[in-house]
Amino acid sequence: MSTSSSVNPAVFDWSGPNGLPRFEAVRDEDYAPAFDAALAAHDAEIDAIAKNPDAPTFANTIIASETAGDELSRVSALFWNKAGAHSNDAIQALEREIAPKMSRHYSKIGMNADLFRRIDTLWEKRAELGLTTEELRVLERHWKGFVKSGARLEKTKQERLAAINERLASLGAQFGQNVLADEKSWFLPLDGEDDLAGIPDFLKEAMATVAAARGEGHAHVVTLSRSIIEPFLTFSTRRDLREQAFKAWVARGMNGGESDNRAIVKETLALRAEKAGLLGYANYAALKLDDTMAKTPEAVNGLLMKVWEKALDQAKAEEGALAELIAEEGGNHEVMPWDWRYYAEKLRAKKFDFSEAELKPYLQLEKIIEACFDVAGRLFGIRAVPLEDVAGYHPDVRVFEIRDRNDKLVAMFLGDYFARPSKRSGAWMSSFQSQHKLPLKNGAVGEIPIIYNVCNFAKPEEGRPALLSLDDARTLFHEFGHAAHGMLSNVTYPSVSGTSVSRDFVELPSQLYEHWLTVPEILKTYAAHYETGQPIPQSLLDKVLAARTFNAGFATVEFTSSALVDMAFHTRGAVEDPMALQAEVLKTIGLPKSLVMRHATPHFQHVFAGDGYSAGYYSYMWSEVLDADAFSAFEETGNAFDPAMAERLKANIYSVGGSIDPEVAYTSFRGRLPSPEAMLKKKGLAA
Repeated sequence: MSTSSSVNPAVFDWSGPNGLPRFEAVRDEDYAPAFDAALAAHDAEIDAIAKNPDAPTFANTIIASETAGDELSRVSALFWNKAGAHSNDAIQALEREIAPKMSRHYSKIGMNADLFRRIDTLWEKRAELGLTTEELRVLERHWKGFVKSGARLEKTKQERLAAINERLASLGAQFGQNVLADEKSWFLPLDGEDDLAGIPDFLKEAMATVAAARGEGHAHVVTLSRSIIEPFLTFSTRRDLREQAFKAWVARGMNGGESDNRAIVKETLALRAEKAGLLGYANYAALKLDDTMAKTPEAVNGLLMKVWEKALDQAKAEEGALAELIAEEGGNHEVMPWDWRYYAEKLRAKKFDFSEAELKPYLQLEKIIEACFDVAGRLFGIRAVPLEDVAGYHPDVRVFEIRDRNDKLVAMFLGDYFARPSKRSGAWMSSFQSQHKLPLKNGAVGEIPIIYNVCNFAKPEEGRPALLSLDDARTLFHEFGHAAHGMLSNVTYPSVSGTSVSRDFVELPSQLYEHWLTVPEILKTYAAHYETGQPIPQSLLDKVLAARTFNAGFATVEFTSSALVDMAFHTRGAVEDPMALQAEVLKTIGLPKSLVMRHATPHFQHVFAGDGYSAGYYSYMWSEVLDADAFSAFEETGNAFDPAMAERLKANIYSVGGSIDPEVAYTSFRGRLPSPEAMLKKKGLAA
């Protein structure tokens, strides 16, 4: 492409090892001119496709669209990575500008009448085109994308839809920035031994490291990073401090002032409802579920309520056990949300004779990363080769080549594991580049995937190992499962590559991968004490495995309440007072006051910091039905790494992306679709 002299070529020409971006060569001020150039180039490519005088063919319309916008994909990948994983004021300001600009750009494409006419012509005669299954899926994706972008609406409605999408993009960007602002600004200083009562050494070290990084003169601080606050709530004997920290954690996004998200939620829900109406859907959930496995809000709520009833009974029994423990210790208070983790940990220690603090020294980050790679090698025949001298986008980022059994390079992988103030909370997988096999303008044919994982584990002091909780270790496996889905992709077309699948199928590869963390031979190999190097004792391993479903009612109620509120928001239309509706739903389903939603509405980033999981948070559970059944297939063979089953898994789930229907993909692997029973059993909610 021809660009002005103001555009840094490093944004588009990725000349690092194996096609990596040269992150160190791209500055914050490079993004704005690069976006301008890339948007203009993509406009020109789309215009050429739409106005092609030749009759539409799959090649000159669909394949041409698939390969258009390469520069825009590249600058977008770099920028959104930076915005999520290492942001600053300049990047956030540009994010607020770029989000609506990108929405305008794609609205314009989606309403390009000439281009839609070509795609619609191909769709109408698709049976005559001799397309492969993958090509038909790609054509369908393009056609449905245009229809949902308003291609068949009259002009005034198209203009309104474009305005809605642009405003929603701005609101989503602001929502996420507000949550990050609240997380960055709050901390609880712990300056004396009394404040540290009950805190184990690993957490003291992590809190000291964070305190030193903040530079405000405190010896230790609690922050709202999950890797700090959850263990603090688990171990601190200071109930007053637990309450203070917990209330700050759940109040993110609703503290008043500029970072308050409640007005954003209200406007977002109204605009989403209006958008659904314009496109002919009864509500926004119906629009979002149209091309998922679940299909309808009724199917989603049916699953959620079936699980809710069992989880609520279990949670009430768990609460009763915690209340007994409080009484035994002479306490005279009810179980409140800031008590649950603390007393649950005590109960686990009493019931299973081990504590999280006893287990944590055996869960070193470095060893768990090795375990992730080993599982991938056993299942899929890939190995990770660290590139020590290759720079990532932050000094903490590690870079790996992923090679197959024949030493062929199949992917690049970057791991970004430690929390920092410039990184949004949570954990995620994304890509700089997706796998495909199409010829490119530069003469190359196809591209390997460049995948990255982002986590928020507490960074240890210099020279000390990072120690994980069991939940942290599961998170690492979960995100690597997503990464494997992207890295093992073996399709022709970019739009169906890797994780480009329906929302309620995308969590299957990630949640399934979690199962291999607790396969005994993996834990016995990689759970090694950070001081002695000794493997986890069999007695402790047995206790860990026996306790896998401990506190399952709590965890499932936290999740399911969030999913039910999400569905209520997106089936009710415009909502005058979202917080009142949240309260109404929680009262109707009977959420105990000892528990809260995993993600309260004002910081529910899955749903409101963009459109990704809106009317889709349920998908973790939908996929959990699949993953429990899928792992049962391995258990039935008596070998968690059964080679034939692993090959079927790779061929039908991890490598096909969205090139085939997810129900067909799962049935090809398992021979049938699952029922929820395996999932309920895995959670300990069914016999």
